[in-house]
Amino acid sequence: MIEVPTGCQDYYPALYGGVSAIHLAADGIHREEIPVPAAEINSRFVLAYTGAPRHSGINNWEVFKAHINGDKKIFRNFAEISSIAQSMRLALLKSDWKEIAHLLHEEWKLRKTNAPGITTPLIENLVASAMKNGALAAKVCGAGGGGCVIFLVEPDAKLRVSEVIPTIGGQVLPFKLATKGLSVLAE
Repeated sequence: MIEVPTGCQDYYPALYGGVSAIHLAADGIHREEIPVPAAEINSRFVLAYTGAPRHSGINNWEVFKAHINGDKKIFRNFAEISSIAQSMRLALLKSDWKEIAHLLHEEWKLRKTNAPGITTPLIENLVASAMKNGALAAKVCGAGGGGCVIFLVEPDAKLRVSEVIPTIGGQVLPFKLATKGLSVLAE
């Protein structure tokens, strides 16, 4: 349908809304709702567009090929990213924002080593500038290479981070966590 390699987990946020843990198991995909108030998410994240469209198929294909070819680094990274995701679930359940920031930072460090196009000089500049202005962690959304970057901030740093992003070449996008997922209206 969309003709690019993508993950099955990409569809769940839109289907259900809210904060979720997606469990990929032998018997299928399972979603677990994580009870984090929408206001908490809305006050702690800044979303920015890099101005460059992302080409997820390119980065995803490079990682997919490396996995098929048995690249040990990719296997290690995926194992670590999986471990981080499991720890992130626990940190979210405890509302441990310091740990969430640490895990987000560690995940980004690993993810950007999966393929050369996942990060760009602009993304690195956005992240560095945001960190100097109070961001706790950041990572690209999706496969990277452009598109959007999400920044975790303390609520009192949200304005500072939002103001510095345009000076580096990014565009802050207004967003709110969708608390309800997809609705189908029948006529």
